[in-house]
Amino acid sequence: MRAGSVQAGEGTAPADLIAFAHRLADFARPLARHYFRTELPVEAKADASPVTVADRAIEALLRAEIRARYPEHGILGEEEGGDFERPLTWVIDPIDGTKSFITGMPLFGTLIALVSGGRPILSVIDIPALGERWSGTGDAAWFGDTPARTSDRALADARLFATSPDIFEGPDAEAFASLSRAVGLRRFGGDCYSYGLLASGHCDLVVEAGLQVYDVMALVPVVQGAGGVLTDWEGCPLTPDFDGRVVAAANAGLHAEALAHLRARP
Repeated sequence: MRAGSVQAGEGTAPADLIAFAHRLADFARPLARHYFRTELPVEAKADASPVTVADRAIEALLRAEIRARYPEHGILGEEEGGDFERPLTWVIDPIDGTKSFITGMPLFGTLIALVSGGRPILSVIDIPALGERWSGTGDAAWFGDTPARTSDRALADARLFATSPDIFEGPDAEAFASLSRAVGLRRFGGDCYSYGLLASGHCDLVVEAGLQVYDVMALVPVVQGAGGVLTDWEGCPLTPDFDGRVVAAANAGLHAEALAHLRARP
C-alpha cells in the first residue's frame, strides 16, 4: 500500500482491512436502494447542501459496524463529523451525490476510505443503484473482481468530466474553460462515479472544486491503484486540509498537461 502503513495484527492486516471495507459497502448498498426513488424529506444543511434520512441512516449503520469491529479506529463522516486524531481513521461519505440521489439519478455512491497519517491507504467506491463497485489500495485497483486500469490518452483526445460547471468561479472558471478547450470532449455529472470510470479507462480527466475531505479520500487509492494521478490543482498530494480543488488524470503525462492549464489561471 502507498502513503501510509498498517501494523499487521489481529484483524488489521491489509487483506482484513480491505475485506472489512467491502463488508461496510455491502451493508450500505441495500439501505441506499431502499430509500432511492422514494418520497423523502430533503433538508438543507448550514452550507446549503441537501441531506436526507438516507444519508444519516447509512452513516449511522457504518459507524456502528466500525465501532464494533475496530473500536480503536477513528471515524470521520459527512453527517456526524470526526477528526484524524487516531492512527487509523475511517472516512465515510454515505451518499456522495445527494443531489443525484434525490432527483432519481443512479450515479450517486457510497465512499469508504481508511486513512493513515493523513493519507488514504485503501478504499471502496460503491454505486448502489447500479450494483457496481471499485476498490483500491494505491498499488492496485479493481472494478468488481477485475483489475482496473486507466487509459494512456493525451490531452487532445482526453475525455474530461466535472460534476457541474457551477462549481468553478472567477479565475478557476477561466482555467477550467481553458482546459475544456484543449480536450477531446467534456461531460458533466457523475459525482464519484466519474472517478471509477477514469480508473477503468472510460474517461481520462476529472476536475473539481469545492470538495470536502470526505468527498475525496476514497478516490485516491482507486485512481492511483489503477495507474492514474490525483492531486490538488498545484500538483500536491491530497491531505485532510486540501483546498477543495482536485484534478484526477489517467496518466502522469496527461496530469502534467492538465496542470499547465489549471495553473495558468489569472
